[in-house]
Formats: sequence, structure tokens, C-alpha cells
Amino acid sequence: MDLATIVGFIAGIVVVAALILMGGSLSLFYDIHAVIVIFGGCTAATLIRFPFSALLHGFPMGVRFSFTMRSSHPRELIDEITKLAEITRKSGPVALESANPSDPFLAQAVRYIADGYDREFIRDTLERDRDNFLQRLDEGQKIYRAIGDAAPAWGMVGTLIGMVQMFANMSDASKLGPFMAISLLATLYGALVGNLICLPIADKLHLKLEEEDISRTLVIDGVLQIRDAKSPTVVREMLLAYLPHHHRNLEEAH
Repeated sequence: MDLATIVGFIAGIVVVAALILMGGSLSLFYDIHAVIVIFGGCTAATLIRFPFSALLHGFPMGVRFSFTMRSSHPRELIDEITKLAEITRKSGPVALESANPSDPFLAQAVRYIADGYDREFIRDTLERDRDNFLQRLDEGQKIYRAIGDAAPAWGMVGTLIGMVQMFANMSDASKLGPFMAISLLATLYGALVGNLICLPIADKLHLKLEEEDISRTLVIDGVLQIRDAKSPTVVREMLLAYLPHHHRNLEEAH
């Protein structure tokens, strides 16, 4: 569970709700026309921009990995891979059958070694799995970024529509208020959808993508070193290159 995402959303909702309630009631800030403009318009623009198949995969995966994906820290992976190298060094690859790595991708790679697959098969399969996973994450962040870009623009569309309707009915004072509400609330909804929901999720998915790229590449390199029967020290030293310099210094100090 990504605590930062949840806390951020709750904090944003609390801030907006508090500001609304300090000056009135929530009912004042609801307008069905503005909802139709924002959500209908964003849906239409997104369908035009992306293939339907990409939406079916990218949108739900974006929600899933933004909130629930556990981050794999390179330092923890290095420690775990080093232990696996020690097991292989002492008892051979077959001993890895009883190993239970916490990272699913590492666990999959370890099974390949324990089952005796050759080096090229392990590398090609793991790299293909990594690339496919990163592609799905990239689709998700692109979809959310597109919605985040479109929402404020559709808010402006709703504002323009409301203003046109307002000016066209200047003679009827009873219609000025509803049309003005459409104008202002469409802009508000667009700003909230874009800047509180979609763009932050897109940025979070982009960070997840970069983290997973590093972590999974680290796993592939480490597993291949184990497959080649390299010593645990050599495996650890090679993988330390994935850490930032200040983290490497901490590792060397230990």
C-alpha cells in the first residue's frame, strides 16, 4: 500500500472540503452540467487519443500500481541476491528450490536457476517480462497525464459555454445564476481532476516506472551472475553500482 498517495488524496480532499464548508455548503458546488462537461469531455478526448485496448489495460493498472504496488529497494534486493549467491556457492543451484525471495520478480528468476535453465533463456525471458511490465506502467501514466492535461481545458470549454449561455439570456435574470455556476464550477472541476487526481497519479506512476526499471535490471544482472557461479562478493560489488554514491559509501562502511 502506497501510504503517500493515500495521505495526499485525503489531505487534498480535506483542504477543498474545509474551504467549501467555511463559506457555505457542499450543495452549492455541485452542478450536473459541469460534471457532464468535465467527465464526458475528458472521456471523449481520451478515447480519441488512445486505442481502446490501451485504456482497458492502462487505466486499471494505473489505479492499482499507484495505490498498492510495493516498492523494491535496491539495497534490500542486493542483500537478498547476495544471500542467494551464498546458498548457490555452498549447496549448488538446486538448493535455491527452498529459497523464498520476497520480491516476485526475483522469485521467478530464482526458479529459473533452480530448474537449470540456460543463461540466454533466463536473460531473454526476464528482460521481456521487465519490458512488458514497464510498457504497461508507461501506458498507465500516459493515460492519466492525458486526462490531467485535458481536464482543465474542458473546464475552460465549460466556462465558455456557460458564459455564452449567460450573455444570450441577459434579459432573463433567473437564468444568469445557473449559467454562471456552470462557468465557474466547470473550471473548478477541471482544475481538481487535473491537479489533485490525474497529474499526481501520472507522476507517481512515472517514478514507479523508473524504480522498477532499476530494480528489475538489478535483479536480472544479479541472477545472471549467480547462474555463472560468481562468488557472493563479486555479485555484491557488481550490484552496488546501482546504488547512489552516498549509499555505496554506507555499504562500504558496513
